[in-house]
Amino acid sequence: LPATFKKLLVPGKIQPLLCPGNLWSKESYDYLKTQISEVRIVRGDVRGNLNYPEQKGLTDRQFRIGWFPGHQVIPWGGTASLAPLQSESDVDILISGHTHKFEAFEHENKFYVNPGPATGAHNALETNMIPSFMLMDIQASTAVTYV
Repeated sequence: LPATFKKLLVPGKIQPLLCPGNLWSKESYDYLKTQISEVRIVRGDVRGNLNYPEQKGLTDRQFRIGWFPGHQVIPWGGTASLAPLQSESDVDILISGHTHKFEAFEHENKFYVNPGPATGAHNALETNMIPSFMLMDIQASTAVTYV
């Protein structure tokens, strides 16, 4: 993780961490657990993380949140691919991965977000990726996202 991200990971301040896949290094997982007690991960498409589920969901206050790695839909990202999964999962906020690019949009009163690659890892089509991640502050019926 870039140093600027590590500075934001203050123990006890962020709960929970939702990872949409490809956290395959035990060292990375162990580091995150020292900073964030509740780390929830779904399986990505990289070998080595087969013990994680395909997708997950939780309810946080007023919102149902679902997250999945993103490699299961074609084309990757975007409304046409993600809206059917959101509808099937019946979530208010759908977090996806795999594109390695930050994206956030609203469609039919549902919020879709891809936090991007925290490490700047490349995808199959592009090699110059910008590290990114997001923080979502949920208070009552409001969710504010910081990138």
